[in-house]
Amino acid sequence: MDRIVMKGMAFYGYHGVFPEENKLGARYHVDTELYMALDQPGRSDALEDTVNYAAVHDTIKGIVEGETFKLIEALAERIASEVLRTYTSINEITVRVQKPHPPAPIHFEGVTVEIHRKRA
Repeated sequence: MDRIVMKGMAFYGYHGVFPEENKLGARYHVDTELYMALDQPGRSDALEDTVNYAAVHDTIKGIVEGETFKLIEALAERIASEVLRTYTSINEITVRVQKPHPPAPIHFEGVTVEIHRKRA
């Protein structure tokens, strides 16, 4: 299946288990892979034959910046379900949510959750 990859989206959100995370917030990075047929838009060169990735970005931004989750797993699940619900031409989605600097007494670049969901 064809796909549109949206990589490196950065948002500021208030997610986490600790109250400080919900109060102070942090930067989150989101990548998505949108699986859908791209043959028709490839031939027509018409936006109405594909998904407008700027609109998908705005949907994701509204979730990351407008809602609060304890776990990035829940954040990723919400993104996947809302994108599939809103954009019916997308058949499957992979969502990666990275928390670059989790508040843990260990040193690493961050933690990433990746999920893949299909239209039911």
